[in-house]
Amino acid sequence: MRIERYEDPAHFFALVAPFLERREAEHNLQLGFRARLEADRHAFGAADPLLYAGLDDAGNVTAVATQTPPFGLVLSEMDDRVVPALADRLAADGAELPTASGPVDVARSFAERWSTLTGAIPSVQTEERIYEADSVVHPRGVSGAMRAYAATDRPLAIEWMSAFFAEAMPGSPEAQVERFVDGRAAGIGSLVVWEDADRVVSLAGHAGETPNGSRVGPVYTPPELRGHGYASALTAALTEQLLQRRRFCFLYTDLSNPTSNSIYQRIGYRPVTDITLYRFGAAGAS
Repeated sequence: MRIERYEDPAHFFALVAPFLERREAEHNLQLGFRARLEADRHAFGAADPLLYAGLDDAGNVTAVATQTPPFGLVLSEMDDRVVPALADRLAADGAELPTASGPVDVARSFAERWSTLTGAIPSVQTEERIYEADSVVHPRGVSGAMRAYAATDRPLAIEWMSAFFAEAMPGSPEAQVERFVDGRAAGIGSLVVWEDADRVVSLAGHAGETPNGSRVGPVYTPPELRGHGYASALTAALTEQLLQRRRFCFLYTDLSNPTSNSIYQRIGYRPVTDITLYRFGAAGAS
């Protein structure tokens, strides 16, 4: 087993894509930013991306690890025995990791090894579940309809996305909300809204297309408008729209939120796998 680092995203993904695509839902995040990195290796920030593959003695890919600073490390499915070698190589290369996420056992093993190597203190930030759908069941009795995002929605979208990140993803680099909203509006994914009686009541979007799928998210309804089925109806409508040109849709849920895990299953999403996101704090930090 050896761990190799790659500088050229096109070369890297040509090598690792067949491995990632064997479990497309599980690896939708890494597959989803392939096109952006191949077009511009600094698409996510000024720092160089970190692109690593674990290779067996025959040269077959057995593990993939990617970081697009300022975001954290994303780990593929892999044998736990590969994890220490991967962590060792990242530490030797001087990687700076705010977070690491991946399949539950893989992420835990990496966090423990990274703590031993660097002294960083790992803590679980989120425990999530990846879902997949290839058909949709629309909820009944929800008033309103989906429509495309319009420029006049921008102030509300910025306000709601600020609330979303504060609630669901505190500290995420994506919380540069104006850049996030404007990027989606410009075609880096999409934004749509659910409108009821001429009032926008829910917001959703998609990004990160894989060879056969699209990742749905974020989905946000402000607290005072929850309980009416808007998020379910909007997610179902957006999923159906995406499935007209894609085989699958994926989404992530927070396992601490039983409501979202329930409603997405009712509209056709099936659980695929669980992942854990670890945040690394400095030793002695309070």
